[in-house]
Formats: sequence, C-alpha cells, structure tokens
Amino acid sequence: MTTPESNPESNPVEAVPFLDLATPHSEIADEVSAGWAEVLAKTAFVGGPQVKAFEAEYAAWSGVQHVVGLGNGTDAIELALRALGLGPGDEAILPANTFIATAEAVARSGATPVLVDADLDTALINVEAAAAAVTDRTRAVLPVHLYGQTAAVEQLRALLPEHVAILEDAAQSQGAKRNGVSAGKLGDIAGTSFYPGKNLGAYGDAGAVLTDRDDLAAAVGLLRDHGSPRKYEHAVLGFNSRLDTLQAVVLSAKLRRLDGWNANRRAAADRYAALLAGVDGVVAPTVLAGNEPVWHLYVVRVQERDRVLKECHANKIGASIHYPTPVHRTEAFANLGKGAGSFPVSEQLGEEILSLPMFPNITAAQQERVVSVLADAVK
Repeated sequence: MTTPESNPESNPVEAVPFLDLATPHSEIADEVSAGWAEVLAKTAFVGGPQVKAFEAEYAAWSGVQHVVGLGNGTDAIELALRALGLGPGDEAILPANTFIATAEAVARSGATPVLVDADLDTALINVEAAAAAVTDRTRAVLPVHLYGQTAAVEQLRALLPEHVAILEDAAQSQGAKRNGVSAGKLGDIAGTSFYPGKNLGAYGDAGAVLTDRDDLAAAVGLLRDHGSPRKYEHAVLGFNSRLDTLQAVVLSAKLRRLDGWNANRRAAADRYAALLAGVDGVVAPTVLAGNEPVWHLYVVRVQERDRVLKECHANKIGASIHYPTPVHRTEAFANLGKGAGSFPVSEQLGEEILSLPMFPNITAAQQERVVSVLADAVK
C-alpha cells in the first residue's frame, strides 16, 4: 500500500538553488522602476547624473576618494593597469588560482602575466611567492580578494619594492575589510565587477575602478571614454567602457541595502561553519586573521569532488565550482609554458573546491539540507 509518506511525488524534495537573484530584486523593484522611468523621461542613457551619483555613493561607502564607473570588471582591471603605465615589456604578478579575467586583463594591457601559487588554507595569493617572483620588469602585483575575503595586502606591500604597484582585484569583496580597512583602499588602485551574481550586482555587466590617487582616477576617466576630456578632444588612445545609466540606478538601490545583505551572508557562513564542524571529509574555509569577509562564495574542500558535486545535483542542491582550472592549465594561457605541477596548491584547489549555496536570504533549513546531503555524499 502506498501512503502519502511513502509516495515520493507527495513529498517533493526541496531544491536549494546556488544563487537567488529574484528575492533581492523584489526588494528594490519599485525603486528601480521609478529610477528607470526618470532616465527614460530624460533620455540620459549614457553619462546621466545617476552615474555620478552612484560613483560618489560607492566611493563614500568604500572609504576611497574616487570611483570611476566602467562597462565591466575585466575592463576595470585592464584600465587600472594602463593607468599605472603597464604595457609591453612589463610584468604583473597574480595568483594562478583566480578567474581567468584577472590574467586576461594583464595580457590585454600588453604586459606579461606572471603566475604564483596560492595558500592552501585560504586559497588567497601566497605573498611570499609573489615577492619572490619580482624581477626588474615587475610593475604591479594583483592580489585577488577571492570568495569574499581580502588578501594580506599590507604583508605584500612590506615585501615589495616601492616602485611595484598593488592593484586589488576586488570583484568578489564588496564590503570586505582587512584590519578595518575596506577592500579597494588597501593598495594603490582596485578594480571591481558588478556582474549580476556579485554581492553588489547590476542587471547586466558593469564594473568600476577605486583609488585614492587623483592621477590614477583621471587616467582611468580618460581611458573609459575614448581618451576624451571634452567632446571631440582626444588626449590619448582610449576605450569605450562607460557605466550605463540604467545600471547605475540599480546599483544605487542595491548599495543602500548591501550592509544588511552582507550581514546576512556572514550569519549564513557562521551557520555553515557550525553545521560542518562535525562532518568528516569536509574542510571548511579558513578566514585569514584580520579579515572581515563578505562571503561572496562559501567554498569547502572535499575529496572526490566531481562525484560529490554530482550527488549534490542529484539531490537538488545547487553547488558549483570556482574555479576548476588554474590559469596556467587553460588553453588560453598555454603560451606561459607552465605545465602540470607548476603551482601544486592551485592545482589541488582546482580538484577539491566546492562552492555551496550562498545568498543573503538563504534559510537555516536550506543550509541544514545542504549539509545533510553533503555529509552523505562524502561518506
């Protein structure tokens, strides 16, 4: 006899998504609609006042002097490099364990990407390895604030020659702090992304450069708009990478709620840590001393990761991987000549890391289900 309890169709298993973009949108939908209506009425689609307003708001929130809105986060890194004067013949050091956009931006600037390994516990750049990789051609180091916590920029600065700039890849760290200082203010300049899945996400591609230096902000401002200080004057060869006015409306609305959303992420990370404390076979993330993360991603390490991921998906748990292939193992950067074993920690991370569902409105019940499925999968 089939009872409601024994009939799986009568007790459907709740799916836990990897990311929920619909709920935060519902919180700001009316505000965005009103803002977009104003933009449409005035037809100021490019360079409207909402762009300057957001840049000022984000600068104040981040504690920096300047924010320059751009078309996307990859452009933010490239234009920051160009503002620093990097080009052919120069080298820029970055971790092998990062999204390929960090290395792409270096290559697009004309400089040569020089990869170094990560720390196993935090997955962040190994600062000693970065310092050891400096040559007379090194012009910048790009610490990546991965998964929502900042790299040890002050330790890196102490190990680098004074002429080597620090460019933060802050695409995953909006609101993160190190020793009380916000990501984006730790180095000479920073690039961030407002891709929809970020803690502060637009409704499409968008990005920005952050800096306290007037000269760097002015240089990026020229580069983003065809090298033009005024209409039909072109001081340098530039690009077309401007923050869209409609996206600025979205970002301003979300920014007003970001502190609360980040606090929710921290609470969710604490719940995960408590739930995972008794689960053998799962290595929870380590927070670097002095860091206040914003948990853009909650990344654990497991053996037989691909099998575990498959079992999570089979049980409707939306886990993911960030990132399975270190930069040197991608076909796009085969020209660097770094084969298997060149960066063993990054390669180990690529085989073991597993990103669990993380978003501001994730519930305790959802997290309990995630950990229950994960615990069964790793047995």
